[in-house]
Amino acid sequence: MVAVSTQRQDNQPVYVLHTYPFKETSLVVELFARNFGRVATTAKGARRPRSAMRGMLQAFQPLSATWSGKLELKTLHSLEWSGGLLLLQGEALMCGFYLNELLMRLLPREDSYEALFDYYAETLQTLAQGQDLATTLRRFELKFLQQLGYAIPLSTDVNGVVIVPEYDYRYEAEQGACRVHGSTLHYHQGVLLSGQTLIDMTNDDYHHTQTQQQSKQLMRYLLAHYLGDKPLHTRQLLIDLQGY
Repeated sequence: MVAVSTQRQDNQPVYVLHTYPFKETSLVVELFARNFGRVATTAKGARRPRSAMRGMLQAFQPLSATWSGKLELKTLHSLEWSGGLLLLQGEALMCGFYLNELLMRLLPREDSYEALFDYYAETLQTLAQGQDLATTLRRFELKFLQQLGYAIPLSTDVNGVVIVPEYDYRYEAEQGACRVHGSTLHYHQGVLLSGQTLIDMTNDDYHHTQTQQQSKQLMRYLLAHYLGDKPLHTRQLLIDLQGY
């Protein structure tokens, strides 16, 4: 049986994640499609000055795409605007590129992530408002890993015991939070967090300064674990700018 993803797909909701040159006049266009996840396509002739598609290949804009092909690299036939122009500026623009690099690195090819697609669209709208960018990134990072299927328990510890706000915990990837007792605050793996931070993250509440700082440490640690040895370029730029 031929998989649906190998057939022609018409007018699919997408965002452009990344483009790079392909042969003399074409581009490879990496798309985030609502019904197909990450899709690699070729836009033939898109590097030519008079290409109709060239001006459509903009990140962060809601688009409608048509492509076909049976191989991993599809042929992109058309793009159309499907919403108003979204403008990201300054640090918000860098945050947008960070989200795109994150999706490029960890999002599987041709696997539907409808809820994540919708949340990505909402996050772009929030970034465009330019307010509380760091918290916006934390929320997306957590939702992203959860949507990919990684277990990130926040409300209970490794033994299933409910997190207590006054306790300290060591959080380790693939395991979760383990309570740290008084004189054993020194640890070699994971991130040291307060119980209050874990509770706040469970409740999507980032207004405490400590929660903002510790959630950033936790998400940086977890993403590094899943990304492996190759760090994100945009993450380092954000750290250099404002410590995002």
